[in-house]
Amino acid sequence: MSVALSSLKVMVIDDSKTIRRTAETLLTKAGCEVVTATDGFDALAKIADTRPNIIFVDIMMPRLDGYQTCALIKNNSEFKSTPVIMLSSKDGLFDKAKGRIVGSDQYLTKPFSKTELLGAIEAYAK
Repeated sequence: MSVALSSLKVMVIDDSKTIRRTAETLLTKAGCEVVTATDGFDALAKIADTRPNIIFVDIMMPRLDGYQTCALIKNNSEFKSTPVIMLSSKDGLFDKAKGRIVGSDQYLTKPFSKTELLGAIEAYAK
C-alpha cells in the first residue's frame, strides 16, 4: 500500500449504490478514508464538513448532474484546487470535453478497474 493513499480522504458521488459501494470497498482497502454522496446536492452539503483531498463524481445523476456539481466545486475558491474526476458509462469525446470545460481533472469510464481508480488517485496524491 502506498503511503500517500493511507492519508487521503476521497469523496465518491454517484446515484448508483453499487458504484458507491465498489469504489468505497476498493479505496478503503487501499487505506483511504471514504465519504460517499448520492448526488450533487448531497455532496455539496458534505464537502465543507469533510474536506476531501480528491472527488470522484458521476456525470448522470438526478437533480444536479456531474457537470453542474464539478462546476460548483471548481467555482468555490476553497475547493477549486481539489482534483475532480468525472465518472461516466459513456466514453465519448464530447463528454470528456464538457468535463474539461467545467474544470474536471480527469475522466474515468465505468466500469472502472481497481488499477484505474487507484492510479487516478495516485496521480493527484503528491
